[in-house]
Amino acid sequence: MSFLDWKSRFFSKFNRRDFRTSQLSSLIISSIFLFLGTTGGVVQVKTAQKSGFTLQLLHTSDQEAGVPALKDAPNFSAVLNALKNQDVNRDGKPDYPNTLILSSGDAYIPSPFLFASDTAFGGQGRGDILILNALGFDAIAFGNHEFDLGTDVVADLLRAKEDYPGTKFPYLSANLDFTTDKHLAKLVTADGQEASKIPNKIARSTIITVNGEKIAVVGATTPTLRTISSPGGVTVLPKKFNNRDAADIAALAAEIQTSVDTLLTKNPEINKVILLTHMQQIAIEQKLAQLLKGVDIIVAGGSNTLLADKTDRLRVGDKSAGAYPIIKKAADGNPIAVVNTDGNYRYVGRLVVNFDAKGVIIPKSIDPKISGAYATDSQGVVAVGGKPDAKIVAITEALKKVIIAQDGQIFGKTNVFLNGWRGDVRTQETNFGNLTAEANLAIAKRYDPKTVISIKNGGGIRENIGIYTFPPGSTRSQDVIKLPPQANPVAGKKEKEISQLDIANALRFNNGLTLVTLNAKELIAVIEHSVAAIAPGATPGSFPQVAGLAFSFDPDLPAGKRVKSLAIKDGKGKIIDVVVKNAELVGDSNRIFRAVTLNFLANGGDGYPFPKTERVDLTSKNAKRTGSATFAADGSEQDALAEYLAANFKQIPFAQEDVPPTEDTRIQNLKLRKDVVF
Repeated sequence: MSFLDWKSRFFSKFNRRDFRTSQLSSLIISSIFLFLGTTGGVVQVKTAQKSGFTLQLLHTSDQEAGVPALKDAPNFSAVLNALKNQDVNRDGKPDYPNTLILSSGDAYIPSPFLFASDTAFGGQGRGDILILNALGFDAIAFGNHEFDLGTDVVADLLRAKEDYPGTKFPYLSANLDFTTDKHLAKLVTADGQEASKIPNKIARSTIITVNGEKIAVVGATTPTLRTISSPGGVTVLPKKFNNRDAADIAALAAEIQTSVDTLLTKNPEINKVILLTHMQQIAIEQKLAQLLKGVDIIVAGGSNTLLADKTDRLRVGDKSAGAYPIIKKAADGNPIAVVNTDGNYRYVGRLVVNFDAKGVIIPKSIDPKISGAYATDSQGVVAVGGKPDAKIVAITEALKKVIIAQDGQIFGKTNVFLNGWRGDVRTQETNFGNLTAEANLAIAKRYDPKTVISIKNGGGIRENIGIYTFPPGSTRSQDVIKLPPQANPVAGKKEKEISQLDIANALRFNNGLTLVTLNAKELIAVIEHSVAAIAPGATPGSFPQVAGLAFSFDPDLPAGKRVKSLAIKDGKGKIIDVVVKNAELVGDSNRIFRAVTLNFLANGGDGYPFPKTERVDLTSKNAKRTGSATFAADGSEQDALAEYLAANFKQIPFAQEDVPPTEDTRIQNLKLRKDVVF
């Protein structure tokens, strides 16, 4: 065993979450090291350093700051900086001087947090970027949410201005061509440059030199970008992509490989490559890992997959979704590590790994007591002896003042927790999904009384309305206590009240509503599509939340042939039309139904096959603001929910408890319950 290996194992015996040792322990340890240094230990250290390289990768993805980030972003900085500057033996030098800080995308998202920057910093999203700059990111890959507000907003956030520095790091993606977009073309720069020399720029790849060692970093973005966001004129490659098609995965791998090979050919001295991927499902990143050559580490993104090991203390109620890291065999026969953590500034991912002289990672060098997921809750901050960055505290405090003002605008009440959990709204019916779908239907009926159906995507719900907590001493997810919204005395908000902030934070995209006409055959196609992506471990944003109908489906059947029963129902649950029974269309396939959906879906978002027939958009840029709620345009999703709450739940609280999928009635998963649509 080398001296470095012995030292690493020695220190791993200490609590990895507490880097402090007693003065006596420090003296003893230092004496041991001094002794070893005079008897050959120093020679071993130099030999190990010459023959290999130790990298500390601090990483995250899906920062997507919402209201919780007011606390979690400063905490994230405390944990990140503590790990970066860790000095266990107190020799005045970081334990891991070769450190990179990287993110695989979705660094911001439309939310009250993002929009508050307009007031606080003179432009929406600027607070998010200022936080990323303060955290010291070396590079970030493009996710899908970067494009949610259009490429003009992306350009505005990346560019430096007189009163705003823009991104002090490059944004990366190897399979997106930005030269075809009028807003972003001017920000594109040559690939393979030093990251520190190309802030505010876009490239396929970059090089980061760490203490003389050059490391290549390449980005990649989900090819489904055009169906789940608004990338404008950006060319997305491969142009056709089905994540269940092995040929499409291979085509994506080929796009990435081209950038990797080009970079390594131009820089033959580089033998370490990190790939930042934002693929939405970690299963795709695992498939890519086995198809690529010359890549050592993949930082996954978009799936919020919390990889962790048994030594990692997770936030209360969280569960590990797999080992940290996932080790695969790459196409060149070398090991490749796939890492990911949960997003929203909830965890810092840490991978400390040795490379051999050829630049190949050594999986056995990864100590689970050192590498893994570090929680950024209060306990996590204390455990590492961290202190929030003063700049980030100042940024979040400025945003907080703007956001608190929204929490005093009340529109309704609820006696129950409104379930907006990502893992639930994307896989099953929830009470919040029902509520917002009902609100959309109610508003649509004002425009067209013949509207009978409301269909939206679960991916458009970004947060719960309410709080979750646990009994003292419990960390088991089954012990979770879900409660209605808390009071906010500073804003004048009482317990159980639903505010503008609650609504805006939960429905962050605030899509406009659109009326469409579907015949029976088209309705079936839409519902089939809504459950087509359901698979073990998947959380597809296309999964529906509905009102005015009920249906059952069998997820074990092939996509496109899963719907067993489908009925149109009135507000009291009475069946007014049977569309599918025993997996067969009932009646005239050309009979029509008026439906309301989100304009995002009506435009083909999430791949939805809505027809263009008799389409009416209920909102526009110059839409009026009338009624009880004027913070959002008439005909928008936030306005619909606010008006619906004010009309129905201002005095009598909403009381529909959320139930497990075994009791769902609007969306019945036949793998979990019997069919009772009829």
